[in-house]
Amino acid sequence: MHKEDFPMLEEDIAYFDNGATTLKPKSVVLAMDKYYTEHTSNIHRGDYDAAIITNKLYDDTRKLVKNFVNCNSDKEVIFTSGTTMSINMVVFGYMKKHLSKGDEVLLTKSEHASNVLPWIRLSEEIGIVIKYMDLSSDYSLSVESVEKAITSKTRVISIAHVTNVIGDVRDIETIGMICASKGILFCVDGAQSVPHIKVDFKKANIDFLSFSGHKMLGPTGVGVLVGKERLLDDMDPICYGGGMNSYFEADNSYELKKTPAKFEAGTPPIAEVIGLGEAIKYLMNIGMDKIHDYEVELKKYLVAELEKIPNIILYNKNSESGILAFNVEGVFAQETSIYLNHYHIYVRAGNHCTKMLKDNLNVKNTVRVSMYLYNTKSDIDKLVSALKNSQDIFKIVI
Repeated sequence: MHKEDFPMLEEDIAYFDNGATTLKPKSVVLAMDKYYTEHTSNIHRGDYDAAIITNKLYDDTRKLVKNFVNCNSDKEVIFTSGTTMSINMVVFGYMKKHLSKGDEVLLTKSEHASNVLPWIRLSEEIGIVIKYMDLSSDYSLSVESVEKAITSKTRVISIAHVTNVIGDVRDIETIGMICASKGILFCVDGAQSVPHIKVDFKKANIDFLSFSGHKMLGPTGVGVLVGKERLLDDMDPICYGGGMNSYFEADNSYELKKTPAKFEAGTPPIAEVIGLGEAIKYLMNIGMDKIHDYEVELKKYLVAELEKIPNIILYNKNSESGILAFNVEGVFAQETSIYLNHYHIYVRAGNHCTKMLKDNLNVKNTVRVSMYLYNTKSDIDKLVSALKNSQDIFKIVI
């Protein structure tokens, strides 16, 4: 599907590392090139033609994000450097102000480091209590497990919508409803979901949603934090400087601009925001439901083929996403990755920044295949063929 739009796929490769970052279509690259070659300027500062063009493209991307995730206003859209920065802004700009010692934050052991380490740091600073909700036997998170973990001290639930190793799709609409009914803040890591399935900020009662441009056909260095406007208005920036203040004086008085400007200090990643806008247009043109259905179809095909190979261990064959974690029996995950690279097959090997998941999987490292809209069954056939010959791994790796 749409392989011709991705120059990198003109090479003889099968790219299965989309959970880490995605390839970029020509339209995204051209939009960024046009900024650099035809209308380079800063934003919201100049009154000349190039600046007016740039301002519009930058501001239009904010509107695109608003429509893409269905939040209430483009004022609820903040551009950041990525999911990691977005989550850190929430933890240290909002939660640090509003949580107290003994307040409970619910996570899972299958969360990415970006949705664990900031909370651990906050627990050191102000004494919040982190609790990890139980995972099911298939390593997914059930609504029942969420309900069981909630106590009178629960103030925040912060989870990935789709996890980056197991690929389980959490029922965020039901969880969001539970949070809303109990006055619990609901934070969603959308890094692995926003690029692949329809995410509805309002319908899921999300308070803060974070995601990255580079995982959704856009450039690196840009991400998004979507937050309810009343919460953002009550949130402190964690970066101060030009562009986010109305004034500052020698007597130390100052006034910050309104949301979202107060969170975008300095010169933002302008070309990257423009590229993100093109990526969103590309995805919307295809349709998120169509993308998700296609990835699930590929996943089922891959699982069916790998189950025919005796020495392949599958960890999440039933999750409803394009992510599959596996190992070749008796082979270290990175050796499998190096072996597959010999056949121009690109996968990810390691703990995938989910270092606590070993407590459930009973294995530290896995090989991850993460698919996207430009993958095909032919790519999968190439992968399966190489794994059928896995007795040659050590000959090639060594």
